Amino acid sequence: MKIYIKSFLILLCIGITSCEDVIDVEVPTSKPRLVIEASLDWQKGTSGNNQIIKLSTSKPYFENTINNSVSGALVKVTNNNSNAEYVFVDQNDGTYTVNNFVPVINNNYTLEVVYNNETYNATETFKSVSPIKRVEQSLEGGFDEDVLDVSIFWDDPVDEENFYLIKFIEQGDLIPIFGDSSDEFVNGNELDALFEAEKDDADDQAEYNPGDVVEFTLYGVSKRYNNYMSMLIEQYDSAGDPFSPVPSKLKGNCINIDSPEDYAFGYFRLSEFDTVTYTFQ
Repeated sequence: MKIYIKSFLILLCIGITSCEDVIDVEVPTSKPRLVIEASLDWQKGTSGNNQIIKLSTSKPYFENTINNSVSGALVKVTNNNSNAEYVFVDQNDGTYTVNNFVPVINNNYTLEVVYNNETYNATETFKSVSPIKRVEQSLEGGFDEDVLDVSIFWDDPVDEENFYLIKFIEQGDLIPIFGDSSDEFVNGNELDALFEAEKDDADDQAEYNPGDVVEFTLYGVSKRYNNYMSMLIEQYDSAGDPFSPVPSKLKGNCINIDSPEDYAFGYFRLSEFDTVTYTFQ
């Protein structure tokens, strides 16, 4: 037995000392791009006057720089139907705000951002959304009849094409879950979206339990934005799967007028939304 122990210690020492070489891996990088977070959202029952747009720059994955916010840009949104202009005020922290915005459903709006002597434009239509009618929990709607699931319901307008973004988050979580939907094949019917947490035998809090609080937000979005989010959600969900296809390059609607190849990341979206909070029984 003593011989075995000595041999094991010798092998361990050899293994430790043989791992001292550092291997440098070349990670490809690209020059920073402007990132535009311009979601102008109008909650039902409010004026929608207060809006915010965030600007930053992209950075390498392993970059430790925390502050990549952009200040000093010129940000303006124009209603193309009425020619009303809304100039967003630089807050010197990467955010640009306005308190007199007027949302008009089905009007077209254009975003203009001037940064580093380059102009970025994006045009979108303000989309409406139906109110959330009700929330229901059950043990029957999901894949596992032993765990609670929860659904929201809303009425899809008749004789028009509609697309939806659903945001779902449980109280205490930092990252929400997103889903996309459309009324293709179900136009004019009652629609629903279901969420279920997977059961974990080692953690009885992983699934939904009585007293848990969740929040749903339902957005009306354009067809192009729906396609963009559908690809983004698919790529996020398949991250780490060795059998998933190679992610495609996601390109939003923010175009660099001066240098088209240097387009911005992000999207300019205008959405009416409804939100509801639910406590599991």
